[in-house]
Amino acid sequence: MSQKQESEPLSVADAEQLAEIMQGLASPVRLRILSVLRERPSTVTELSVRLAVGQTTVSNHLRLLRHLDLVTGDRDGRHIHYTLFDDHVTELLDEAIGHLEHLPRGT
Repeated sequence: MSQKQESEPLSVADAEQLAEIMQGLASPVRLRILSVLRERPSTVTELSVRLAVGQTTVSNHLRLLRHLDLVTGDRDGRHIHYTLFDDHVTELLDEAIGHLEHLPRGT
C-alpha cells in the first residue's frame, strides 16, 4: 500500500500572490464579468449592456482582472475584445460554480 506524500506548504510569495488573486475574485461584478467571458470574448460595451453595469465600472474591474492575469485583451481597431487568460481561469470558475451548486440552499 502506497503512502501519500505530504506536499510542501505554499511559499510566502506564492501565498501572497494567490491571496491577491482570490481577493480579485471576491467581487460579484468581477465574477459576473468572468462568467460572460467564459462564454465568449466581449468588449467593454458588450459587457456593460449584458450585465447592466456602467462602462466605467466594467473598465475598472477589467483593469484589475488584467493586472491579475485573469483576463487578456486583444485590440481590434478602437475596440478591445476581452477573453479569459487561459483554460485554468475557466476551470477555476467552473469549480467554484460547481461548488456553489452543491451547497445547501440558504447557505
